[in-house]
Amino acid sequence: MTEQRELNSLIASFTRLSIPLKPNSLLYERLGVLNPACVRLRDGTLQLYPRMVAPGNISRIGSFRAHQRRDGGIELKKRGFALEPKAPYELRDAPGGYGCEDPRVTFIKALDRYVMAYVAFGPAGPEVAVAISQDGLEWERLGPVRFEGSDVPIADKDAAFFPEPILSPNGVPSFAIYHRPTFATSAHEGIAIGYVSVAAAQVDLHNLCTVTESHILVLPEANWGKIKVGAGTPPIRIREGWLALIHGVDEFEDPSGAVLRRYCAGVIIHDAEHIEQVIFRSSEPLFVPEVAGEMNGTVGHVVFPTGIDAQSERVFDIYYGMADYEIGRGRLVLHDHGPDDPI
Repeated sequence: MTEQRELNSLIASFTRLSIPLKPNSLLYERLGVLNPACVRLRDGTLQLYPRMVAPGNISRIGSFRAHQRRDGGIELKKRGFALEPKAPYELRDAPGGYGCEDPRVTFIKALDRYVMAYVAFGPAGPEVAVAISQDGLEWERLGPVRFEGSDVPIADKDAAFFPEPILSPNGVPSFAIYHRPTFATSAHEGIAIGYVSVAAAQVDLHNLCTVTESHILVLPEANWGKIKVGAGTPPIRIREGWLALIHGVDEFEDPSGAVLRRYCAGVIIHDAEHIEQVIFRSSEPLFVPEVAGEMNGTVGHVVFPTGIDAQSERVFDIYYGMADYEIGRGRLVLHDHGPDDPI
């Protein structure tokens, strides 16, 4: 199934390819395998890191190696867990569960490290935490993210690092990170960008957890994401700027008259040099929940993009959560003229 959306100056098409991973009867994944990070390892192989949910809403982050099949599909072989809840900020004795959730992984060349941003769900509720790895297989926790000089969020989610240093709005060479804070003084939930000093992080990698600037991202108006928006995939460099898929939440009325919420996915592009400027947002979603596995699951009517893997300059495989239960894989193609023209 292919969906095509005219994105003002761009035309993008999205084709659903497969469901590469579903939960089985094993206790640690019985309630869902979803929202995977992905990254290419140093040997070129693709690694996926799904959230795996056990009864009681206890989450771990798995580690799977992808094998390309001759028919173009992929098979995933489990290597173990990237992270299991162990740190105090990932554990709690309260209803609602705990653990390590919704990772995004970025290779940052300037640090020669894989950097994972994930949600630590512990005593403080959901907060962004960071782990690093030299090989993408063994991970070292750095801790929860701290904010200097700004309000401290009461909850924070949907974090992902940009792969290259940029200048912050104050002109400081920085590593940038998406996040989605909720503040006590506001019910607003939108994408924010935090900035970590490159110099400080190169002295001590633990400083990746210290955000010295942060601001809410101002997005162009669109016909989706009216209730809230959040980061999806880590950004990836294209010739127009920094491309990312994000998610948006809207309300709709089902045939019975019930008002429900829908999670969809769309495209944004940041200015290459000034990432606080969003130069493009798709006026319509790129794709919405349509097939059975996206409509029905742990939470129905959800597509939640979290992983992006470049196939070429204008072709990207997208990995996304389906109804908070299983994982979908689709292909995003950026067309310069029209979807049927050569790329």
